This record gives sequence, C-alpha cells and structure tokens, in this order.
Amino acid sequence: MVMTAKRVLVLGVSGLVGYAAAKRFAATPGWQVVGAARRKPAGLVGVELVSVDLTDPSACARTFSSMSDVTHVVYAALFEKPGLVAGWFERDQMETNLAMLVNTLDPLLAAAPRLEHISLLQGTKAYGAHVEPMAVPGRERNPRHPHDNFYWLQEDELRARQSSAGWTTTILRPVFIFGESIGSNMNPIPALGVYGALLRAAGEPLHFPGGPTTIYEAVDADLLADVLVWAATSPAARDQTFNVTNGDVFTMENVWPVLAEAMGMEVGERRAMSLAEEMPGCRADWAALVERFELRSPADIMAFVGQSFIYADLLMGYGLEEPSPPALLSTIKLRQAGFGACLDTEDMFRKWIGHFQDARLLPPRGW
Repeated sequence: MVMTAKRVLVLGVSGLVGYAAAKRFAATPGWQVVGAARRKPAGLVGVELVSVDLTDPSACARTFSSMSDVTHVVYAALFEKPGLVAGWFERDQMETNLAMLVNTLDPLLAAAPRLEHISLLQGTKAYGAHVEPMAVPGRERNPRHPHDNFYWLQEDELRARQSSAGWTTTILRPVFIFGESIGSNMNPIPALGVYGALLRAAGEPLHFPGGPTTIYEAVDADLLADVLVWAATSPAARDQTFNVTNGDVFTMENVWPVLAEAMGMEVGERRAMSLAEEMPGCRADWAALVERFELRSPADIMAFVGQSFIYADLLMGYGLEEPSPPALLSTIKLRQAGFGACLDTEDMFRKWIGHFQDARLLPPRGW
C-alpha cells in the first residue's frame, strides 16, 4: 500500500512553540502528529504523545529508532538553566542543546527514509541582541553575529547532515512569543496573569511593575505555528531562514490598559517590582485562588509559571535606568516568500488572557 499521509514529529511538545505547533498540525487535514517531551501536556487532541528525555542518548535511540514513518520534524526543544539569563552565555548549556539535537537526529535519520523537512527554531539572539545593541532591523541576510550561541552549533550540525541527504530545512527566528503553556521558561502570559490575579485578590488595581519604556515586537504562538505548517511543505521555505513577528510594534506600558481590561481591572500606578523576586513568596495566596475558583492550573505557583517571572522582568525592563536598545526584525523576506498573515499585538494579549480565563487557568474576568 502506498503511504501518502504526512507525519510530523514535534520535539518539545510541552513547551510554548511545540504545543502550538502540535495543535495546528493536528487541526490541518492530511497530517498525523506525534509529540515528544519529558512531560506529556494535557489538552492536545489528535496528537500521539511520547515521553522522552532528549539529554539521554539511550532513551532517544529507543524512542526514535522506530519512527520510520516520520516525514517532517519541528525541533522546538530547549534546555534552559535555572536563572535563565546567565545560561545564555555558558558553554555547557550550549553543548547540552546541541547534544539534544544530535541525540534526536542519530536514530531518527537512520530510521526515517521518507523524511522531507526539518524546521529549527532560533530567535533574536541570532542577531546578538543579548550581547550588544543590534543593527535594526535584523535581516536574515546579515552576516552571522560573532558570538557563541547554541543556535550556530545546531544549525551547523543540521547543515552538515543535510549535505548528503534529501530533506530540506527551514530556520525560524521569532521574537517574544506569547501563547499557551504551563511551567515554561519564557511565556509571559501566565506570569502576568498570576501577578494581576494576586493584585486583584488584594483589592489593588493593576500596577505597572516595570522600568523604562522599550519598543518591542511580539509573535503569537498560533501565528508561529501557522508559519511552521506553511514551511513544512512550501517550496519557497526550503533551506531558508525567516524572521517571524506579528507585524507591528508595542511597549508593555502602552498595552498595560489592554491587559487591565482583559483581567477586569483598573490601571494602577508605576510601582517597580521584580516579579521573579516577589511572586515566589505568594505561593499560599496563589494556591488559595486555585482552590477558590477550582482552577485547572497548578496550585504551585512556580509549577504554573516556571521561570517566566524572570522573563517578564526582562520584558518590562525592571531594574533598568534607560530603555533597552530596540531589537526589531524585518519580516519582508517571509512576506515575499508567500506567508503574509499578521496579528494586532493588542488583540493577541486580549486573546491569550481570555483563553487562560476560559480554560480555567486564570480566575474569570468578572469576579
């Protein structure tokens, strides 16, 4: 019998990007989806889930050597150290991320003769935005920024293996990603949602805890998932690198009223505060809200938010005296290749706060 179904393997399916990608592929006719991660996420319909630790070569060999029917791969797995930012500069974290990719590819490439395409995720660190002010806008054709980064290790590994293979690659570079995930390292939505809920429970308005105003771009996880589906089969995406954004710019201070309205709150004052430092001390208060509203989110505040309080501090510029240099990316190349979808970032914030409320991951708006 001729096998015609496309089967995509999503690595890091419990994370922000992998979860959105698995949902989108599963909802697209003609696709079968298998998702792999250490923990199996809830709420994925039509997705076969497998539990595997990508840092364990033996476990990867057992898991992926039997996946002979995989035709596409979305590699969205990521290892981050506790504390988040320091690890971005440390060689052992870079080597761990490379090893995870190698542990996946070694058995999978040997087992999957029908493999057609691999998508790999990078980000604005490709332009050295975490090292020094970057050229604005960042363009995919720019020379590789001369700093150590696991992006380069993974990309070089993929390119070397591809030279003697028949499959193609697409590398995507999204900016700040917002979406649905639990316990992620870099998802501001649950961090902001928990902060707002705790203020509301205390009878306070939504105070802005950040620092100077910085201009950002964002990308909705669902929009990024749409790009991944497009890249999997589009001839224009083969062996290309694309920046991905919503298509507009924003500042956290200016979207603060949108967040307040979505949470059913008034806008408060500017009160600089580190969420990473203060929110872990609110464990009992959050657990009480989970019980009060019978939420589906973990009663352990850190299990729900992960390291995203740290990430939210970065996004809001906590502790800065001057605005961060802009790290804005051009998406002209993606548009010219044929993907033109976009999203108003304020609508994105409304969407995700509302989704978390409807899914009983955050308290309802009208309480």
